[in-house]
Amino acid sequence: MRRLLGHLYGAAAWRRRRWHVGHPETRRRLRQPVISIGALRVGGSGKTPLTAHLARVLMGMGERPAVLSRGYGRADAADGVVVVREAGRVVGRLATAGDEPWMLSQSLDGVVVVVCPDRYLAGRLAETHLAATVHLLDDGFQHLPLQRGTDLLVVSPSDLEAAVLPAGPLRERLSTARCADAMVVVGANDEQRQTMAEHLALSRCFGARRRLGAALVRAPRVKPGEIAPGTPVFAVAGIARPEQFFDDVRDAGFALRGTLAFRDHHRYAPRDAARVVDAAQAVGAEVIVTTEKDGVRLESMLPLALPVATMALALEVEPARAFQAFLAERLAAERSVA
Repeated sequence: MRRLLGHLYGAAAWRRRRWHVGHPETRRRLRQPVISIGALRVGGSGKTPLTAHLARVLMGMGERPAVLSRGYGRADAADGVVVVREAGRVVGRLATAGDEPWMLSQSLDGVVVVVCPDRYLAGRLAETHLAATVHLLDDGFQHLPLQRGTDLLVVSPSDLEAAVLPAGPLRERLSTARCADAMVVVGANDEQRQTMAEHLALSRCFGARRRLGAALVRAPRVKPGEIAPGTPVFAVAGIARPEQFFDDVRDAGFALRGTLAFRDHHRYAPRDAARVVDAAQAVGAEVIVTTEKDGVRLESMLPLALPVATMALALEVEPARAFQAFLAERLAAERSVA
């Protein structure tokens, strides 16, 4: 039954996509170029780290990027467009931004971050009032009402074996990948990348290397500090694929004494923090480690009885020069028809 429902869901998603393509009047266009970063898989694909990487690459090319996010999971879904970050300063709040836009706003100096379910309105404000020269549509592959010049699709080798919702984690069937302009394969070797390019019929294929940052103690230290490999830790994650983070913690050389997973975008309450501390102390952990995304949601409850350290995930696209040349080519092409 789930397979049948997945088939029907995939067919409906394809009809919706084709309808928007066949009715261009339903798709609004911003004045500045739009690069969409999306995925077929629900959650945990690496879209947000790739968005951050793209923003830095574009700044290095002399652009002034704006991240357009829908602000999923906001505690306070304020009406209209919420400016989370102007290029030079953070002006928003976690409650009205959502965890991922807020996380991006903390680390992307010089980048505009705006939130609104209507990404066209967000983009118009960014380009008319905040001097944005290019838009990054975070989690935008399925956001069809907004026209874009470049669609980047984030994939991994495991996607080839996955099924469409509700039978599996895919939002759309694999054949939809051919609607993208290029794909970025996360966590794959050259042979796996070639296999995916052939299977998904996309000639533009880049790799992405995952890099987990140092475990930086946020509290109770006044200044962030780094903990050393070998330290007994307890790992906590409220993300789509927490087991991947737990594996990363082990691979980083920490003595992982225990783990606790919450649902993606979980809003931590004091009772959750107390549960985490109790579980960590029970197994003799000296530090609680969590993701950068979870760290922003736990920040209001710090310090805890144990130090809390966050580990940031970064993606670096390879080959870097070819990827930058691809972006320059796509931006020039979009501007030539504007």
